[in-house]
Amino acid sequence: MITIAPETPEDSWEVEALYDLCFAPGRTALSSYRLRDGVAPVQRLSQVARDSDGILAGAIRFWPVHVGAQDALLLGPVAVHPTRQGEGIGAALIRDSLWKAEDSHWQRVILVGDAPYYQRFGFERLDGVEMPPPTNPERVLGLALNPGAWGGVRGQVTRWSGAAQG
Repeated sequence: MITIAPETPEDSWEVEALYDLCFAPGRTALSSYRLRDGVAPVQRLSQVARDSDGILAGAIRFWPVHVGAQDALLLGPVAVHPTRQGEGIGAALIRDSLWKAEDSHWQRVILVGDAPYYQRFGFERLDGVEMPPPTNPERVLGLALNPGAWGGVRGQVTRWSGAAQG
């Protein structure tokens, strides 16, 4: 059985090790990491999935960002241990944390990812929203947590400069 719980400071080293295992060694050089520098993840939404033995099976983090003049959540990274992939753990982490994001009154979520995977959660390609280069614009996806939340939102995605919500 998998249990999903908020990430705690004690989980951090395990989560970082999982991200190192699941992603390329140069993951922190990606443009999305520039948006995370010096900004704490949104604690209530950043979660871990553990099996009945307490072993880390997956993790997800969210970061506050600005898109133009609007606030948004940057989803990622989300990772599942290679031995646990295909069990629905990543989908469970995404669904649970998106529900919590909506409950916390966030309006919109952005990510850089594969549309075929994230479309099942309601994500769509965002036109007019620019992640820091070099990011393929085809991979910039958004989800409106409230109807119309992405309507008219355009511009550069920039680092958060305010107090994080929820």
